[in-house]
Amino acid sequence: MAVKLPLSTAAVAAALCFIIAPPALADETGLADVHTMRREGAQLCFLDHFHYGSSAGQASERAAKAVAVRSWSGFVDLEYGSDWARYGRAHSKSLKCEKSTSGWGCFVEARPCK
Repeated sequence: MAVKLPLSTAAVAAALCFIIAPPALADETGLADVHTMRREGAQLCFLDHFHYGSSAGQASERAAKAVAVRSWSGFVDLEYGSDWARYGRAHSKSLKCEKSTSGWGCFVEARPCK
């Protein structure tokens, strides 16, 4: 048998659920805490820990850059979570590309930030 609560009691109960509910967790693995970090502007960045990505055999330099950045982001996401994996937020970036007989390839390195 269902118990009917007066509207005001139901409203208070619903409000308490939102107040008491734990905050949504950021997408992090918790592994970032092993590295030394510092604030750089509005971001928190690894102090001296770089991550790397690469590509090879791409038809164009543009495609090779995109694949290398996705490689960097994918590994950072796997290791630390998507909060850290945005290449656009990374600091100390380096991106080097070259063309070989098999196509374009790039190598990227950067310090993750969130």
